[in-house]
Amino acid sequence: MKSFVDIDLENNGNYLKLLSAVSKLSGLFSDSSVPLINYRIAENIFCKSFNANNLSRSDTAFDANYNSIGIGLKTFISKSDSSTEKIAEFNSLSRILKNFQGRELAQKLGEYRNERIELANRVYNINSSLYHIVARREKELLLFETDYEKIDIDNIHSVKENKASLQFEDSKNFYSFNHSKSTLFRKFIIPEIAYRLPIDIIEDPFELLLDLLSEKEYKSATDMLERGKNYVILPLYGLKNGQKYIYDKSGINQWNANGRKRDMGELYIPIPKIIHTNFPEFFPERDESFQLIIPTGEIFDAKVCQDNSKALMTNPNKALSDWLLRKVLKLNEGEVATIEKLDKLGLDSVIIIKENPGVFKIDIMKTNSYQEFWH
Repeated sequence: MKSFVDIDLENNGNYLKLLSAVSKLSGLFSDSSVPLINYRIAENIFCKSFNANNLSRSDTAFDANYNSIGIGLKTFISKSDSSTEKIAEFNSLSRILKNFQGRELAQKLGEYRNERIELANRVYNINSSLYHIVARREKELLLFETDYEKIDIDNIHSVKENKASLQFEDSKNFYSFNHSKSTLFRKFIIPEIAYRLPIDIIEDPFELLLDLLSEKEYKSATDMLERGKNYVILPLYGLKNGQKYIYDKSGINQWNANGRKRDMGELYIPIPKIIHTNFPEFFPERDESFQLIIPTGEIFDAKVCQDNSKALMTNPNKALSDWLLRKVLKLNEGEVATIEKLDKLGLDSVIIIKENPGVFKIDIMKTNSYQEFWH
């Protein structure tokens, strides 16, 4: 495909204009001549400019979905022709990774990294992927695309390890892993053909802001996420002796419960009592139907049900099962979901966003999102 710079230029777009405008305001935050662009701002500019779906909230392998192309967005300072940047964190798996060393550790990292890429492919219907890079240097930005490949586990070589880190290569890229932070890095090479965008940082950006705000009235934002008002986060697990645990006969494993004969697609997403206590107006009344939209746009008929409205279910229940158990978690019929499986994929929660009283959206969320929701 064409580069995003070419797409922007051909359509007289706003991508380069917005990047330049934000960079010019670097003096708000820094005295450096190197433009400062927060990575979240870069993601938002990209998604707005190219009408891409912003995936950064779910913290999956990709930051954006552009026409079923998974986009990894990176912005970093680079004084040379390469920079080694973070591409994945494995904090929830650190207790497992510490049991491996050398080539075996590199292979295990490749396995986990690749599984998370495959997860994002399944959840967001991604067909291909690439990295879009904004490298920052004195008074300029360098923009380019590069490959977004899975780690070639069969061709891992040049493995080097010390107490602090592991380094290895595959058939295409150089990687390093920081033991203490459980973080995987990749080296990005800046090509000579990278598009150069000159940046003149404004001397007094504060004066500019005062002038802008005094000349025009601006609409207040109405679609911001507000905890408990238009979104909540639900855990896919419970607690047992203070530890995360997925009960093997309830919740997302309800199909495995004793008693009456169960359908293999029977499950519910737990709604903790504290959600209803703190946000009693968020969900509809018990057994009242509403629309639940999954990331691919498919719409489920859903409701909260069971005692104390503790369960989020769909009708048919198999719809939720096919999405969550088969597509997201990639579990076979009869295979019990475990916290270990969720840790491997880097998720343990879902976000529920209220679009309006009868329409909600659901998406996966990274490990520990439910705890962070309360802090």
